[in-house]
Amino acid sequence: MLPRHAPKRLIHIAPRVLLWMPSFLWAGVIFWLSSIPGTDLPPTGFSSLAHVVVYLILSALIFIALRPGADRASAICLAILLASAYGVTDEIHQSFVPNRTPDIADWGFDTIGAAIGAWLGRLVDERLAARKK
Repeated sequence: MLPRHAPKRLIHIAPRVLLWMPSFLWAGVIFWLSSIPGTDLPPTGFSSLAHVVVYLILSALIFIALRPGADRASAICLAILLASAYGVTDEIHQSFVPNRTPDIADWGFDTIGAAIGAWLGRLVDERLAARKK
């Protein structure tokens, strides 16, 4: 809760910042996971699915943060774009981690997950809007 004497501008900005916090925290989790050296990773049998799920969550969180100030279509496109772009930076980051290498296929799975996450965010948003009517 902000103090009574907080500037009005800050009061309007605070809810927006709070909406973005889960996205930033999840991006931090992704960065941390990407920092694990390749020798310490579990067997790669579920790597592709892990990429899809991790970026599905990121994109859904970004969609939730964007939605109050944007129409659904814009929020979907931006969520996919931002999550996919973060996937690119994640792959670049892995090039600096011991026994890890960037992989364009991983980025492809990141983007697929981002698209699914934005689509699921849209479905939830539509259902919530229908309940309000």
